[in-house]
Amino acid sequence: MKTVLITGANKGIGFETAKQLAQLGYFVYLGSRDKMKGLEAINKLKDLGISNVALIEIDVTNINSIKQAKQELETKTDALDVLINNAGIGGELPQNISAGEIENLRKVFETNFFGAVQTTQQFISLLKKSNAPVIVNVSSELGSLTIHNNTRNPNYGMYDAYSCSKTALNAFTVMLANEFRNTNFKINSVTPGYTATDLNQFKGIQTAEQGAKSIVKYATLNNDGATGKFFKEEAEIPW
Repeated sequence: MKTVLITGANKGIGFETAKQLAQLGYFVYLGSRDKMKGLEAINKLKDLGISNVALIEIDVTNINSIKQAKQELETKTDALDVLINNAGIGGELPQNISAGEIENLRKVFETNFFGAVQTTQQFISLLKKSNAPVIVNVSSELGSLTIHNNTRNPNYGMYDAYSCSKTALNAFTVMLANEFRNTNFKINSVTPGYTATDLNQFKGIQTAEQGAKSIVKYATLNNDGATGKFFKEEAEIPW
């Protein structure tokens, strides 16, 4: 049975991704910063008849928490097949880059960018033990510089800190994929689309279940799958 770790999996898109991957036969480790909320998520899945799940307590902004999570996972499995860097925050509004609070920008980057980087660095040794390791960095269209330059959508100007953090995450995807381009790693950025979650006060136009489908698609790539790309649903989108 293949194994997957999903950060920020106790709610929203992360939870739905966990559910769908578990239903596909993966053993899913739900990463949650809050242990009690993580256990509640596990119980919800078990109430649905899904038993191939377990909790991993992990705060992606705390390196000691990440190291402890890795140590715990090493007692449960010899290899990690899929890492989904899903944990993220929207940050406080407004975020106009000319006057937004620097501390807010730092806080958003701490979770959305540095959190993903240091989580990946810690778990890379377990991923290397997989026959077909996959990393999915959960990004956003707001991280696409091309889309920003070609849209007049007013929503794009509301989330400058968030957008910058996702652009940085996309850069991490490219650098990491290039580093492992001659290996069996598949490393991609994936946007679930404008999904109704607490990150956007549930204003998204699709459900978390719908948003999770794109992540699941690229988390289950085979050996012929793409790497170093940015995807939404079925299509590649510009950086």
